[in-house]
Amino acid sequence: MSKKHAHSLNWLPEPELHDYPAAFAYLSLIFNPEDAARFVENLKSAPVVSFKAKDIFRASSLSLLGISNTHVKKDQKKIKSGDYLSPILLVRDPLNGKVVIADGYHRLCAVYSFDEDSLIQCKIV
Repeated sequence: MSKKHAHSLNWLPEPELHDYPAAFAYLSLIFNPEDAARFVENLKSAPVVSFKAKDIFRASSLSLLGISNTHVKKDQKKIKSGDYLSPILLVRDPLNGKVVIADGYHRLCAVYSFDEDSLIQCKIV
């Protein structure tokens, strides 16, 4: 079995509660606080869907964090041990033609490091 497919991914059915305040903190840097709060409220009720890791990276225009990043390493260990990952939180920014990763950037990088075609569980608004 190749390295790329040696680990299966386990996802929680819903994001962890602390992911929403983290998303708000990040979104408040990009959008005004009222819009950030509205995005987070909408994320809470959005369904969990799946997109390939490589497609999320392309849509976000972000760079992949290296495996030396401590948060990425921590998430890679979770994947290797079969622990459950929290779905990531995404916001569409049509004005800039991008997807904002409101929470879960390190998880996305960790998954991508194993297989760029992996399906990422996420909520998107």
